[in-house]
Amino acid sequence: MKWKALAAAMLLLVTGNACASDGPGARQMFRQMDRNGDRALQFSEIAEARGRFFDSMDRNGNGFLDPEEAKAAAARLKEAGRFQAASLEGLEARAERMDANGDGRISREEFARFVPDHLLRADADGDRALSLSELRALRR
Repeated sequence: MKWKALAAAMLLLVTGNACASDGPGARQMFRQMDRNGDRALQFSEIAEARGRFFDSMDRNGNGFLDPEEAKAAAARLKEAGRFQAASLEGLEARAERMDANGDGRISREEFARFVPDHLLRADADGDRALSLSELRALRR
C-alpha cells in the first residue's frame, strides 16, 4: 500500500478533535464514547470508538483499510463538515506508525489501538484517560 495515498485521505484524529469542541454534537459524542459514565474518556473507550469508525470506513469488510476506502470516508466527513485539515507528511507518518506489524496495511486492531500523539500529550496526569478538563485543553 502506498502510505501517501492512504495518508492523503485519512482522518485519523476524529475522536480527539471532535470531543475537544464545545458544541452539542461534541457533548453527544462524548456521552456515547464514555461507556462507563465516569465523565472521562479512557483510552480503551477511545479505542472502541476508533474501532467503530474503522468499521464505517472498511466498506468491503475485509478488516483492512485501503486507500479507496479512506478517500471515500474522508469525502463523507468533508461533506459533513467534520474533516480536519492536517499535513500529508503528518498523516503519512501516523499511518506508518499505526502499521504495527509492518505489513503495509492497517488492520482494525492497529487502527483502534493507535493513540494519536495529541491525545497522549493531553493526558496530563498519565492515567490513560482524558478528563473533561484535559479534553478542553485540546482546544487551546
